[in-house]
Amino acid sequence: MRATWRWFGPKDRVTTKDVRQSGALGIVTALHHVPDGELWTLEEITKRKCEVASYPDGAPSGLKWEVVESLPVSEGIKQQTGDWRTHLENYKASLRNLAEAGISVVCYNFMPVLDWTRTDLNWRLPSGGTCMRFDLVDFAMFDVFMVKRPSAREEYPEEVVETAARHYFSTPESKLALLLTNITFGLPGATNTLSLNDVRDLLANYKDLSADRLRSNLIDFLEEVVPVAEEYGLRLCCHPDDPPFPLLGLPRIMSTEADYAAILSAVDSPANGVTLCSGSLGVRSDNDLPGMMDRLGNRVHFLHLRNVASDLGLGNEEKARLHSFHESEHLEGNVDMIALITAIHREESRRRRLAGRPDTEIPMRPDHGQDILDDLGSHTQPGYPKIGRMKGLAELLAVDRTLTQLALAT
Repeated sequence: MRATWRWFGPKDRVTTKDVRQSGALGIVTALHHVPDGELWTLEEITKRKCEVASYPDGAPSGLKWEVVESLPVSEGIKQQTGDWRTHLENYKASLRNLAEAGISVVCYNFMPVLDWTRTDLNWRLPSGGTCMRFDLVDFAMFDVFMVKRPSAREEYPEEVVETAARHYFSTPESKLALLLTNITFGLPGATNTLSLNDVRDLLANYKDLSADRLRSNLIDFLEEVVPVAEEYGLRLCCHPDDPPFPLLGLPRIMSTEADYAAILSAVDSPANGVTLCSGSLGVRSDNDLPGMMDRLGNRVHFLHLRNVASDLGLGNEEKARLHSFHESEHLEGNVDMIALITAIHREESRRRRLAGRPDTEIPMRPDHGQDILDDLGSHTQPGYPKIGRMKGLAELLAVDRTLTQLALAT
């Protein structure tokens, strides 16, 4: 694995100097200031590359922009409405510009409306640290009593709705406003803040869009952009749904191994690949992460290694269903991280190296992290603290290097 670090640009409170000292070798970033659907110009890409290559004082950092996360797919493309064809042409032109700038791995997602969803961005842990959490009751309160989505009540167990009702009528307006902010925070680095009316309007746009239709639109998108990726030597990799189950009545189409297998088969090209996010996929117990790495590994172009701990909570007997969870430490939680990294080693050393592939080392970043020590009160992007991520990276690299040494010894 090649250790990388997500960085949100010059305004990120974690600087390139911090990143260099963390043990990461490369940078994962994006042009967050460019609106979805617009062109990423070579000038703006080159500017960001220079920012990555420099410390805040202008000295060289020794870092390179190695992975794009994300080149956003506009809501227009997902729905095939409005100026979606213009957005599609801009997307293809942006891919060409990224290739010209020497960047070959491009992560994206196809989640409607919200890129990720949590109800609490600073949930207090017994250790005194904090992490992000998805609480089923709080989310039901938002869906049923704040958004007031017509069919929402029927989509939750009765006892969850009853508990959510009690919470709603006893929760101060300030905390309800914070819940709205937390749920609509979406992708870190995004600049959009949504109101309840905004949420209702966005949901209305997907009222008649089924999962099958959204999947068809994704395939249409890939049939357009994958040939460009092939021509320019790019590797596209789709991030899974986060969390990997339906929310707000929106379709979810990238939540399981079967979802990925269908898309990889529909547009069968090495350029059409997977961002294997162990935290997103690991929320569901029916996702076998080491097995997915073994079976889909030749198309895994990017790794997000993080962990989650599920709490079945009220009315949930199966982890595959909607339930509460929080971001755990990297080596603790639902995912057997040792087994997953062992599977990654099999892919890199037994398959890619023997096949002579140039991408033997899969770029990996320590996804998310708990806020600990001086992270607390530092106001970094939610889920992206400096020390918590550095701790996670150290743990992941220790596992990686131990497995390497064991392999050499045998």
